[in-house]
Amino acid sequence: MTEHRPADVQETAGPPYRLHAHKPGVSASRARRFGSWYYAEHVLRAMNGYRWTLLASSVGTPVMYLFAMGVGLATLVDRNAAGAFGGVSYLAFIAPALLASAAIMTAATEFTYPVMDGFKWRRVYYGPHASPLEPAQIVNGHVLAITARLTATTLVYFLIVALFGASPSATGIAAVPVAVLSGLAFGLPLMAYSAGVEEDKGQFALVMRFVVTPLFLFSGTFFPLDTLPVFLRWIGWISPLWHGTELGRALTYGHDVPVWLAVVHVLFLVVLAVAGLRRARSVYARKLGR
Repeated sequence: MTEHRPADVQETAGPPYRLHAHKPGVSASRARRFGSWYYAEHVLRAMNGYRWTLLASSVGTPVMYLFAMGVGLATLVDRNAAGAFGGVSYLAFIAPALLASAAIMTAATEFTYPVMDGFKWRRVYYGPHASPLEPAQIVNGHVLAITARLTATTLVYFLIVALFGASPSATGIAAVPVAVLSGLAFGLPLMAYSAGVEEDKGQFALVMRFVVTPLFLFSGTFFPLDTLPVFLRWIGWISPLWHGTELGRALTYGHDVPVWLAVVHVLFLVVLAVAGLRRARSVYARKLGR
């Protein structure tokens, strides 16, 4: 008996396609070339598990800060101290500082416990290290992933700030990479420190309370740095937050920053970030054994 098939059904010639793994040599070669990007993908996929928490914090935190400080308090400040902030509203004055603060606080979170987790608790660094990935690639991948998160967070923050009218200058969007650089300038030295911590005895809580919080309060965030007593101004001078905030204010509303001082701000942030990255690579290589 002859089998009749519909005209629209076509037979495929040859054997069906089957997925297959790369040969070990090919996989090793790709890992050596693209290992940093592979590890960055791993970190980003792990973040995807709590993406709604990240989204809520990225959107909710700036909205609450802007309403509390930039709308509520700003009404009183603008009414009683008009012209005290370079001819702009208090909201425009504090917005770049909040933008940089968001990046630095996110970096402080991502470069402390997750780093120690990679070495001590879940030991997530040791699996990739058993492959051809080098310690430097693991560091680079981690940094790339956190840079992507900082960029997304600060971009959302900036868009909300712009909706509130707190970035009148057309160059305001450039405050986003400045904030990301500020976060890395603070976070990468912290990453190197976290990688060297052997036992959690509250060191990270102390960093948040006695390093991050004072920098947040005494870096010209809510008032010009020169209004502080001289003996407290040094906190701002060594703070990535102050350097990032000053650059952000120049970009968002034209705050008067001399060219030489702008160069100092950028160099300070870059030097901190590069020194922190180099130190982190050294510590990772020592602890991972290669």
